[in-house]
Amino acid sequence: MNAALQIHRAGPGLSVQDTGRPGHLAEGLSRGGAADRLALLEATALLNLPRVAPAVEMAGAGGEFAVTAPMRVALTGAPMRASLDGTPLRWNAAHLLAPGQVLRIGGATSGVYGYLTPAGGIDTPDWLGSRAVHLTAGIGALLQAGDTLPLGDDPEPAAPLLGLPPPDRFAGGMVRLRPGPQTALFDDATLARFLATPFTRNPAGNRQGVRLDHDGAGFTSALAAGLASDMIRHGDVQMTGDGTPYVLLSECQTIGGYPRLATVIDADLPRIAQAPPGAALRFELLTTDAADALWRDEPAMLADLRRAVHPLVRDPCDIADLLSYQLVSGATAGDDLERD
Repeated sequence: MNAALQIHRAGPGLSVQDTGRPGHLAEGLSRGGAADRLALLEATALLNLPRVAPAVEMAGAGGEFAVTAPMRVALTGAPMRASLDGTPLRWNAAHLLAPGQVLRIGGATSGVYGYLTPAGGIDTPDWLGSRAVHLTAGIGALLQAGDTLPLGDDPEPAAPLLGLPPPDRFAGGMVRLRPGPQTALFDDATLARFLATPFTRNPAGNRQGVRLDHDGAGFTSALAAGLASDMIRHGDVQMTGDGTPYVLLSECQTIGGYPRLATVIDADLPRIAQAPPGAALRFELLTTDAADALWRDEPAMLADLRRAVHPLVRDPCDIADLLSYQLVSGATAGDDLERD
């Protein structure tokens, strides 16, 4: 039987995601893909895969899963309660699933988007080079209980299981911005007030973007009146007519007429996507040169993660089949050399 991932129970926001479909803004299609791309790179390092594999993105809650062939899976992104046949599993780590076992993933303990990545990859049909569901554009649909996803074979099912240190991007914090083409539309006083303002993530938010709450007046611009619609992108901090800020995410629209104050640098966009409702956020505006100096491409980021992975150390109390392992290597009867 070919490998497959069976979904026995599904949370309300499960979808297949990868790195999306770049290069189609002219056709009105934003990149899409995982809300937290760094979580996909973490899974790639944990599974020692040559390239990023599609994952099941879980928005706030997971589900119950099983496989039809031995398969390593990586659990990354927002930490969620997870267990395998009742034994708790560490998050931000890889684990081996055998047919007949049940992987249960509960709600997020912090952050928003968790990821379940099978080492064999999810082999659903691709379109424009991606298997990612793009809910805003109507590409694909959310996963439901009873769905079965075809998987490729795990290239190394017997490979040592690996873990990564827990990241710290799931509770808001400081976010860095780079100036954009419309930053100059906002006067110095408005910019300074924005940077001095504490924000909280509003509950209103999805894969298109998140709204930010704050006390006081909105962040408006007199120069934005009559502004022509222009290309926008993920990371842009866009102000509505009353000056309410929204940070755009992977499924944002491609054209917008509201002014953009600045753009979240790529390194900090996962912190925005993973900020749960009510999380505190502050912003720092870098110069363009400083922002450029912080940019790293994803191969370089993946190389860093590969260096950071480490073998998982299991507690013997958690190993149900402990006696099936060779616990003492090199033990002999004492007369081996004489017998040779």
